[in-house]
Amino acid sequence: MPRTPNFSMPQPLFDEPTFSEGRPTPDPTRFAVPHPSDARLYARIQELLYEDVVGFPRSRYGAPDVYELSTAFGPHGPGVAEAIRSARRIVFHMVGDIGASTAARYPGEIRVSDAITHDCHISPVTDRPSFLYLLGDVVYDFGEPQYYYDQFYDPYRNYPRPIFAIPGNHDSFIVPGTPPELDPLTTFQRNFCSPEPVVTAEAGPLHRTAMTQPGVYFTLDAPFVRIIGLFSNALEDPGVISSESGTWSAIPDYQLGFLAAQLARIRREEYAGAVLLATHHPPFNYAPPAGGSGAGGFHGGSPAMLREIDEICQREGVYPHAFLSGHAHNYQRYTRSVRFAGKSYQVPFLICGDGGHSIDALVQAKLGTPAQEPANGANVSYLDTKPAVDATGLILDRHDDRDYGYLRVSVDARQLSIRFLQVGSSPPLSEPADSVTVNLADHTIVPPAASAGRRRFGRAKGGSDGRRSRGEH
Repeated sequence: MPRTPNFSMPQPLFDEPTFSEGRPTPDPTRFAVPHPSDARLYARIQELLYEDVVGFPRSRYGAPDVYELSTAFGPHGPGVAEAIRSARRIVFHMVGDIGASTAARYPGEIRVSDAITHDCHISPVTDRPSFLYLLGDVVYDFGEPQYYYDQFYDPYRNYPRPIFAIPGNHDSFIVPGTPPELDPLTTFQRNFCSPEPVVTAEAGPLHRTAMTQPGVYFTLDAPFVRIIGLFSNALEDPGVISSESGTWSAIPDYQLGFLAAQLARIRREEYAGAVLLATHHPPFNYAPPAGGSGAGGFHGGSPAMLREIDEICQREGVYPHAFLSGHAHNYQRYTRSVRFAGKSYQVPFLICGDGGHSIDALVQAKLGTPAQEPANGANVSYLDTKPAVDATGLILDRHDDRDYGYLRVSVDARQLSIRFLQVGSSPPLSEPADSVTVNLADHTIVPPAASAGRRRFGRAKGGSDGRRSRGEH
């Protein structure tokens, strides 16, 4: 019989956070709790996916406060932070859309989680990632507690570091008829926003304790970097971080004040580290220009959300060094050029939503027109439709809608470097498939190495690479 956890039972409280099982254990080969097909469910709630948003509680921390990385490590935290400072840089992982909604997709998730975990175990101490940051859609289909073990805890059972997360639409959309105690955001908060390092029922027989981040939106403060994570709510599209002046009345406006307070703190402190902004829904997602060949992928961008962020950045006089998102199940990297505070900034916008759920084509055929992918380096300024800053250009630098992958980020006192590593590519690559480096002081991108032109990108042929069929999200 499949294990059915009792989510109301008291669970053990550990004296300190626990992250892995201590010794590598074999890969799971199947779901412990069978996952039903989602076709009928999606047919029933299709319209609601674009209409229903959800409310959420205010963070436990005040708007200007930050959650220190050392807090996540408990008693060992000060030593971890000092080791990072001594190494003169921090390294960490980021990836989105890790959950597998069917048994056929499970191998893709396991390959990615294995690659990320292996990287953490084999890296030299001074190059070892300090944490994993999930960019939403941790558990499919809609954050049900009985699927957390299969889709999160078991695949990452050997990852020996904290795992932070912002919720995606699949971690927050409420299927009609769901009992209040099974609200997906309630389950997400139990596992990622716990006041104490408790072992939850969702973890089953494993020992990973719940994360203690202060809410579904929060700022992670670590040596050399601050990551401002915002919850972009439950719609398939677009991403929404506020009520948008009453358009989405169920959504509180907490995050607007939070973002303003965080940027004001950065300005006030004259913070010199990297500032990253993370949302599940991407501000930009490729679609062909009007009159172009084919249609965009399964999701669009979120220009109104970006406009709200831009307005707050403009008002506070601080702009992030990079934006990170998931949601679209592929890899895309843009450079947005802006004139900000009298200076020219180059800002990477990255989508890394190929963490195991599926791989989606960047362009689809439409009404008899073929799907023609853009060239890397294409000018896509037409995607930047509602800028609140002086946006002077948008370039699609690189994309990959063939391979699973994840980001490996490193930051030192001078530069932010983000590398995309493919998982399961054929032939395998001996170097990152893409990378971008930003000078922190002046927000400019370092010109890529000549070898970047030899890196392989493109769309897979056939249907055996984990692509979704229409009707799945």
